[in-house]
Amino acid sequence: MYYPFVKRIVDIIGSLVGLFFFTLSFPFVGLLIKFETRGSILVKLERVSEGRVVQVYKFRSMVQGAHTLKPSLQHLNERGDGPFFKIKDDPRLTRIGKLIRKFRIDEFPQFINVFKGELSLVGPRPHEPNEVQSYPSEFQPLLEARAGITGLSQVSGASSLPFLKELELDQYYLLHQSFWLDLKIMAKTIGILFFDPTAV
Repeated sequence: MYYPFVKRIVDIIGSLVGLFFFTLSFPFVGLLIKFETRGSILVKLERVSEGRVVQVYKFRSMVQGAHTLKPSLQHLNERGDGPFFKIKDDPRLTRIGKLIRKFRIDEFPQFINVFKGELSLVGPRPHEPNEVQSYPSEFQPLLEARAGITGLSQVSGASSLPFLKELELDQYYLLHQSFWLDLKIMAKTIGILFFDPTAV
């Protein structure tokens, strides 16, 4: 009964803490991004959350206009089991981009989305509008949920998971979500970031 209220309070508190680190890192990370390549420091990426498209903020880790290069790199896509796109050594990544991705620093700006109520700290993984069109009918409830910057699928293998397995984990979270499950996922996320930053 009180879970949605408690979850939102935790989101606000957590996002304020995250925004503190974002503010501290912005001048340094921003300078490195601008020094290496032309373009913006932050990017806004379209993701689906609560049945609508939201603009998710990230530090730019790729060359400017990276999305326009995606079709020409499709033959290198390592995800052949669904609509997702992943290249281990993506040529669009900048040197500083590889570094901030390794330690998830590129995701610090997402705390803005959490504070605004567009994302949650914990929830189903947010995906692009064209990707969610491939969701099987039984996983449609995921589209109506508030997506999270971390979640059960993210701490269980993230992009290395098969397409349907990722959806199954996120569906399991929706069916069993609780304050304690959120705490476990957040604790596991912190553990991975400190001891295995490439696993999220």
